[in-house]
Amino acid sequence: MASFQLRDILLGVATAATQIEGGDTNNSWYDWYCQGKIKDGSSPLRATDHARLWPEDFDRMRDMGVKTYRMSVEWSRIEPEKGRFDDTALAQYRAMLQRLNDLGIRPLLTLHHFTNPLWFEQMGAFEHPDSTSLFLRYAATVVRALGDLVSDFVTINEPNVYAVQGYLYGLWPPGRRSLAATWRVMARLAECHVRAYPMIHQIRKGMGRTDTQVGVAHHMRAFSPLNPKNPWHRLCARLLSTLFQDRLAQAMLGGHFRFPLPKSKAVKPGAYYDFLGINYYTRSSVRGFADHVRPGVPVNDLGWEIWPEGLIACARSLYKAFPAPIYITENGTCDLEDTFRSRFIYEHLAAIAASDLPIRRYYHWCFADNFEWLEGESARFGLVHVDFATQQRTVKRSGRFYAALIQQNGCDEALYETYAANQSYPSRARIGTSKKSPGTGRIC
Repeated sequence: MASFQLRDILLGVATAATQIEGGDTNNSWYDWYCQGKIKDGSSPLRATDHARLWPEDFDRMRDMGVKTYRMSVEWSRIEPEKGRFDDTALAQYRAMLQRLNDLGIRPLLTLHHFTNPLWFEQMGAFEHPDSTSLFLRYAATVVRALGDLVSDFVTINEPNVYAVQGYLYGLWPPGRRSLAATWRVMARLAECHVRAYPMIHQIRKGMGRTDTQVGVAHHMRAFSPLNPKNPWHRLCARLLSTLFQDRLAQAMLGGHFRFPLPKSKAVKPGAYYDFLGINYYTRSSVRGFADHVRPGVPVNDLGWEIWPEGLIACARSLYKAFPAPIYITENGTCDLEDTFRSRFIYEHLAAIAASDLPIRRYYHWCFADNFEWLEGESARFGLVHVDFATQQRTVKRSGRFYAALIQQNGCDEALYETYAANQSYPSRARIGTSKKSPGTGRIC
């Protein structure tokens, strides 16, 4: 049967400030662009100009029926210099949150989504011993300024991706290649979340608010042995899952810092979550300590395997260790021509509908095509097409499908046949590595 019904699930969309706002030269990713590190040479200075066009974008979300919106605030706008907070930036975010509430769209606010103010980056970011207190001061400022308009918070987005990409592989700011630094940063980010969790509750309690929900957006992959009969493949799959995501979850959610994460004297074991935020995109097939893609599997335009069953496997694993309502805080796919995104959405939501897990929210990544980190503007994940030169928005076919799913709170046979039934996945990546290579010298 192609039809399914979604039970008690809010369907929404997700974005991140640096990827959409534009106009900010004071953050680590604009500096990364200035170093010539973005593959297609595009800049987050343009992005989707959301800092100016947000009323139009929010009206479009309303028209699509979006129930909840995950957005982030830009630390570099709010605290452009160490210790100086910008009331104008906070007022703009207040206006945005107020508008969402007026439209009946429930906001989920992310405090840190990969990007740092330059002053913080230049002092060593989360390697610096003062970074936890500085993050907590920033977080407290945001919650005091905005906490009457939003009850749901993500403290940190994907600490493992931030640490691995920036400190192990050196592909993201600050471009380090140190295993020890990777573990230190991952542990520091976990400590930031653990200490922010009670603080956010306390601040909002002082406002008379008792509906606070705080969690993290934890990036999870399904790690599978390339050859299930090969003991080395099985061992490596277990180890990679443990080192990349499981130890971090134990630290962030339970306060248990186990090897290889350095212990934090400021953290005691406990429960530091009101929901389980899971970002899921793909499966890693393992035959050693590196990612591989199985031959012949469906992939997206970046070459990531499309495996909807992995979303449920990851969610079940985390829920078993930390029972709580589950929010799929990111799930989406790179599809340049929008030829298979509807099928991707259908199959992942069908897997959710068939599951017995308490999945309460689903946030599609992303609302509109944006600046996709190292890929720049070349990788399109949006439900809404953006012409970056003109900033014109056009709802894609997949966006119309998602709007219909929201309206029906599920999918019937007619909807499936209209949008998803005849779509097929690519068998190889369509975005290659022949574009401008990173590291070609500073350009601004």
